Amino acid sequence: MTTPPDAPRTGATTAVLPVVGGDPASTPKPKKKRDRIKVAFFSVLAVFAVVVVVVGLFGWNLWSSFDKAKKIQDAFPTGERPAAVAGAQTILLLGSDTRGSSEDDELSGRSDTIMVVNVPADHQSVSVMSIMRDNWVEIPGHGEAKINAAMALGGVPLVVETVEKFIDARIDHVAIVDFESFAGMADALGGVTVDNPKEFTAVSGEHFDEGKITLRGDDALAFVRERKAFATGDYQRAANQQRFMKGLLSEVLSADTLLNPFRMSSLVSEVSPFLSVDAGVDPGYLLSTLWNARDIRSSDVHFFTSPTLGTGWRSGQSVVLPDWDEIDVVRKALRDGTLSEYEPPKL
Repeated sequence: MTTPPDAPRTGATTAVLPVVGGDPASTPKPKKKRDRIKVAFFSVLAVFAVVVVVVGLFGWNLWSSFDKAKKIQDAFPTGERPAAVAGAQTILLLGSDTRGSSEDDELSGRSDTIMVVNVPADHQSVSVMSIMRDNWVEIPGHGEAKINAAMALGGVPLVVETVEKFIDARIDHVAIVDFESFAGMADALGGVTVDNPKEFTAVSGEHFDEGKITLRGDDALAFVRERKAFATGDYQRAANQQRFMKGLLSEVLSADTLLNPFRMSSLVSEVSPFLSVDAGVDPGYLLSTLWNARDIRSSDVHFFTSPTLGTGWRSGQSVVLPDWDEIDVVRKALRDGTLSEYEPPKL
């Protein structure tokens, strides 16, 4: 009997065809690759969640800390005012020394320190001009007097109006800081380093060596308060306050502070109980200001005192005489956004 050609022969070996693509055992399993993608995804998600939580806590802490600052109601004068400069910020910073006085005295007494802080529209520099408190000026509606009398005569709105006329520029925001906060600020930053040009002993007993010194706590407070230890009185006190502010800004604008939300929150927490601000200054404004200042370093901060002709006598008082010709130069620099380039003449 003949075997059909298509039928397999009994006992014949069946050939095994090779699997295309090689040995299945040597091919990576798709499941393992998916697992690695999942791990990477959830790792990134976890880091993002931590960042969100940290930023959220920082924002909440900043908001709650800054909420301790008092609000100045009706901080600005009514009527005609200088035009605002687009993109620029001009802030009136007033320092008060309320030792033994009530909270209300801060908003009705005389301002011990007057500073105009200007940030031009390009946000590449900061200029801080001290105005001597005894400058003899015209106070709207009250005639001539020392500039620091404006607070007692008409509160914060009259101070703003008087300073706006003095600099011929609009004040965008107002802040009043009690000197007591300087001790807390210095401690929150781990100390503020200043270059002290002259050794002196404050009337309160603190001694300050010549050269670079680090101020903390009550030493910082004594350094910015002192004037009786100097022959030039308020001139030297204004200069020392500028040195402290420069050292303070150097610490605040450092990466160690700007990139450390806990240190920044601690600083705000220390300052806010001693701070009064206009209604437009809130945590949102503070964060925006810090963001705009991210490229500014201490070398970009320019301090000077408004130009004067020295001291004299008016109405039986020892006063500081403004140099109005030179103040016109300051006014123009404010309008042009070039205040950081201004250097006042030496007395």
